[in-house]
Amino acid sequence: MSFAGAVAVVGVLGTAVIYGSDVFALLVLRPAGERAADASIADLVGWIHHYGDRRLPVPFAVAVVAVVAAGTGSVLGVGVARAGSAVALVALLTWLVLFVRVSAPVNRLLRAAAGAGTVPSDTRAMQRRWDSVLWARAGLQGIALVALLAAAR
Repeated sequence: MSFAGAVAVVGVLGTAVIYGSDVFALLVLRPAGERAADASIADLVGWIHHYGDRRLPVPFAVAVVAVVAAGTGSVLGVGVARAGSAVALVALLTWLVLFVRVSAPVNRLLRAAAGAGTVPSDTRAMQRRWDSVLWARAGLQGIALVALLAAAR
């Protein structure tokens, strides 16, 4: 396996962690949150973001670094690896914009509420805002994953 392919595999692993988290949120947490009480959402989801916001940047950063390294390593290599790396990088950076603009502000508010043991009056609206980008986030991570798999061949 080439350097670019090996690094792309590392990118696949980092991307798969975030993809799996987003898909789990889409398929399980979102519908569960629709049925849960506001106090439950504020507490549990706040604590989920407490840990997720501290731990999930690591696999995301690994994925981005691996994508850049795979693209750089494939400059002299196969066009598919270079194209896959470019597509993955665009998808990951677009995901990051969505996360920073929509998800992260909600995460901060719910983390603060959970830490203080309070229930914001707009808990349900905050959760709907966070949920509003889940399909896009999961789709972008899926695109990055497929592109990295192509780059790894």
